Amino acid sequence: MDIREISEKFATDEQCLAYLQQMRWPDGVIRCPECGCKEVKRVDRSPEKRGRNTRKWFYLCGEKTCRNQFTPTSGTLFHDTHLPLIVWFHAIALVLNAKKGISAKQLQRDLKIGGYKTAWYLNHRIREAMREGAIPPLGGIVEIDETYLGARQKGHEGKLKNKEVVLGMRERGGPLRFIHTKDATAYTWKQIIESHLHEGVELVMTDESTAARIALKTKGMEDRHRMVKHSAKQYVEGINYTNSIESAFSLLKRGIIGSFHRISIKHLQRYLNEFGYRFNRRNDPNAFIETVRRLAQFPPLRFDVLTSGKA
Repeated sequence: MDIREISEKFATDEQCLAYLQQMRWPDGVIRCPECGCKEVKRVDRSPEKRGRNTRKWFYLCGEKTCRNQFTPTSGTLFHDTHLPLIVWFHAIALVLNAKKGISAKQLQRDLKIGGYKTAWYLNHRIREAMREGAIPPLGGIVEIDETYLGARQKGHEGKLKNKEVVLGMRERGGPLRFIHTKDATAYTWKQIIESHLHEGVELVMTDESTAARIALKTKGMEDRHRMVKHSAKQYVEGINYTNSIESAFSLLKRGIIGSFHRISIKHLQRYLNEFGYRFNRRNDPNAFIETVRRLAQFPPLRFDVLTSGKA
């Protein structure tokens, strides 16, 4: 869904709120987010009792021991937002449609958001909804490779010490995954293979990484392992290549350099989730709907938690 469609379909905050309600309670039964009670009633606020950022109405839980007041945004990633919901919907479309990502500064300019921190917080809450959660392991033909992200440095001695390792896995004709790891040792490879690779995988394509070879041998997959010998100027030999995952790495790096310039290591996995989520849904006409539904179902992400060392 593009900006024009969103502007036509969601011209007011009330239309956005009604859509969120539909996404959060698709069966049409409104439930209290605190106790789960279905006995709720709508209460309209009079104009003199409404603040600048207060909803025109709210739901009141009928359970006597609860009496919770809530709206469709309560307890979600939209919780306690001071931005109009139409701004949220436009931001979601911009993030989804930007192949290389869009920075918080650009969102601030495009949507006329008051402060940079507000745009940054908005951007990260959308990324939070792009966590895949429990997903099926990759099968078929899978390409695996690692790359290193970090500042440039002169010379070759210790050039990887200040770099962050990202391991990428891409099922041909299927999903892509980026994983931020502490290193690229055989032990780390083995852990990731156990978590993300199906035991019945047809073939696994890697470069000449010794760690990959040891990890796949340990898992009993050496007979399905194919190595592309880049040192011998070999890049494609029949179905043996890693060009698909390398092109995904290229898109990731161009996005970081061109759109974000610099990213915090603390939030690196969130950026990786964003790129993987968007790539896997690049041809999905329902990507916008799914993202709004996730935002309406994921728990809140507080600013102080996001900016703390535990985020």
